[in-house]
Amino acid sequence: MTTQSQALALSNNNLAMAISNPGALGTIEAYISAVNRLPMLTQQQEADLGRRLRDHEDLDAARQLVLSHLRLVVSISRQYLGYGLAHADLIQEGNIGLMKAVKRFDPDRGVRLVSFAVHWIKAEIHEYVVRNWRMVKVATTKAQRKLFFNLRRMRPDGQTLDPGQVDDIARELNVRPEDVSEMEVRLSGQEMALEVPSDDPDGFAPITYLADEGQEPTRVLERRAHDALQSEGLASALEGLDARSRRIVEARWLQDDSGATLHELADEFGISAERVRQIEAAAFKKMRVALAA
Repeated sequence: MTTQSQALALSNNNLAMAISNPGALGTIEAYISAVNRLPMLTQQQEADLGRRLRDHEDLDAARQLVLSHLRLVVSISRQYLGYGLAHADLIQEGNIGLMKAVKRFDPDRGVRLVSFAVHWIKAEIHEYVVRNWRMVKVATTKAQRKLFFNLRRMRPDGQTLDPGQVDDIARELNVRPEDVSEMEVRLSGQEMALEVPSDDPDGFAPITYLADEGQEPTRVLERRAHDALQSEGLASALEGLDARSRRIVEARWLQDDSGATLHELADEFGISAERVRQIEAAAFKKMRVALAA
């Protein structure tokens, strides 16, 4: 057995548990130290493991791919320590993103897993930060998320922004000045319990005075109309595709469970996986034109 294989084998039990709970090794420092001792894979080893996972659903190959990239999650998670969330929790969420990336990794595209995984790791940590930094969501749209993750860094010494600074930040992030001001207020706001403590039944309870805006009749009707238009637009875009293209798009992206792989569809149509990918890309391009019309 090679030195690399021995190192991976010795780390299997502890680090497999640590993937779901970084604190399982005792302290976060012990976890990071153990992760950094794991050997990195060469490009050829990574490609071989990726093919074993893709073609044979080899879970041991998936485990080795995950373990060899845990240090990447640790590195990325450090970028989010300023939000007051536990480092172990950030790493845990990043590990979930890493496992999602490994599941979708295609070694034949010529892209290293580290480049592919960065997006998934950051996306998972972003979701966690937004969900947990405040009890009430502070960022629900793409523009708000962009502000959320940049405004803290761009505020000089955390001070209140003057109108000129608001305009400068809005211009740099390509958002409206009003959005910058609104996010600044949200980031500076103090949290308040919606319900009164159990030992103070006569106290002020903000939750009592909050209306459920989502159930207001006009909003309900608007939401239903919007959903119907989206469904109709998608159906119309799909109708503009030929039978094979439509089958590929539906099998890959419109299934309730996990979609079909490129290789499964390649076998179905008797073509290469690369050809399936090209057909899929062309179909998406045609659908975008139809949806924008």
